[in-house]
Amino acid sequence: MIPSDPLARVRALTCWSGAVEPEVLTGGITNKNFVVRDRGQRFVVRIGDDIPVHQVMRFNELAASKAAAAIGLSPAIVHHEPGAIVFAFVEGKTLAASDVQRRPMLERIVPLLHRCHREMPERIRGPILMFWVFHVLRDYGATLRDGNSRRVAELPRLLQIAGELEAIVGPIDVVFGHNDLLPANFIDDGHRLWLIDWDYAGFNSPLFDLGNLCSNNEITTIDEDWLLEAYFDRPLTADLRRRYHAMKCASLLRETLWSMVSEIHSTLAFDYVAYTAENMARFERAYGELKRH
Repeated sequence: MIPSDPLARVRALTCWSGAVEPEVLTGGITNKNFVVRDRGQRFVVRIGDDIPVHQVMRFNELAASKAAAAIGLSPAIVHHEPGAIVFAFVEGKTLAASDVQRRPMLERIVPLLHRCHREMPERIRGPILMFWVFHVLRDYGATLRDGNSRRVAELPRLLQIAGELEAIVGPIDVVFGHNDLLPANFIDDGHRLWLIDWDYAGFNSPLFDLGNLCSNNEITTIDEDWLLEAYFDRPLTADLRRRYHAMKCASLLRETLWSMVSEIHSTLAFDYVAYTAENMARFERAYGELKRH
């Protein structure tokens, strides 16, 4: 029988050489994470079951994590059991938004995204999800209505905007996306960058990862334009810029509705109400800018 307490689940994993004393790794807002010392080494353990309301499926996370480790984007997987993945520990600095905002760091991130987008599909085995943000938004809308969200009155307008954004994005080039490029999902070990946490991974448009990266890290407009030209290796057109900004708005709207759903369903100790307000304000600014231009 699998223990319900995350700490007990970590202790009960069959990979340890003996009794272990897990240390809580703070910062996550989807899973419970721990550091464990065993056999003179450190390991990171992620504890989390499927989260259907967020379309997080652990078979998908495991497949993506294995592929990312195989091409050297992510730490090696040492062990996995239902609801738990054990990774090799990476000694390094977890990035903050202020780190990602620097042009030299963006220059290091671009090739990382290229590798994720183009090499991951060659290594992924078995079933895998597609992360289409506009489907996610519509599903979140239904979940929020079913859960009688305190902000349910705002949903018709927000979902109408989602439809407008989807039309602007138009046909897409399909790649394999990380889809959750928060600064804390990058680790700099002093020699290279690591990309971690594949909960939301799946096939997607590259525009989502680019917009998600810039919205999560508040990249300047000048650096956004540089990033698009560096990623696509061609001069930026007005059409690409508009499609990108629509996807960036969709990313911010998804983070907003993700937080609204978490207000209802998450059991983690995190101020989702404040997070909803923060992301709603950022979405409204970005959408207002898209409408003006």
